[in-house]
Amino acid sequence: MTRLLVLGGTELANRFVAVAREAWPDLEIVLSLAGRTRNPRLPDCEIRTGGFGGPEGLAGYLETEAITALVDATHPYAAQISAHAAAAANSASVPCLHLVRPEWTASPGDNWQGVESNEVAARCLEELSAAHPLTVFLSIGRQELAPYRFLTNCHLVIRAVETPDEADLPPGAKVVLARGPFSEQGEAVFLRENGIDVIVSKNSGGSATYAKIAAARALQMPVVMVERPALPDGEIVETVEDAVRWVAARS
Repeated sequence: MTRLLVLGGTELANRFVAVAREAWPDLEIVLSLAGRTRNPRLPDCEIRTGGFGGPEGLAGYLETEAITALVDATHPYAAQISAHAAAAANSASVPCLHLVRPEWTASPGDNWQGVESNEVAARCLEELSAAHPLTVFLSIGRQELAPYRFLTNCHLVIRAVETPDEADLPPGAKVVLARGPFSEQGEAVFLRENGIDVIVSKNSGGSATYAKIAAARALQMPVVMVERPALPDGEIVETVEDAVRWVAARS
């Protein structure tokens, strides 16, 4: 193997690149970012920013740049990118791996309501707030706020790494800028100080933002959990170590 393309934008992708570079100092690694985060944390490797132009454009890039393997380490909810990666790799006859951190699973004391999308989550909040107003902690990032713009009986508290675009913000929403990891104690204080009644969260997995789930459990607070989209067919691993072994098997 001589040249590896990593679709990133996550801490998991950065850790994988760092470990792969340590294992194979001469391996050429290109880390591709969508470009949505303004000041991303980046490992020491070649960086490419921006889209490819769909699966056809990505397949062309794989061939033109002589990419010998593709690792999709994007966010678990970046369903379109993962689908494009699988299709492009198949078209270009390049091996493809999906590196996805494990989901959270409910523990005793958790009060989760699983929903399939943000649209369904918004409808759920509309039903829950029918009898009385709710203060909702939207822990879904800044790019999927549109379904919540029309809730009339909910006060929304949105936490994001960067300020959402004004056009995307639901009317009257409170924005809190912060970057994880967070502590359970700190999250409990945040929830109480903001008078949160219910949390809406993606099942992102990992430890960086899990503290809010643990805090909700301790406070007996309900969580509307937006479930992950299905991954495309292909090889899937959940740890950096397994991804490195996958690369080693193709060296």
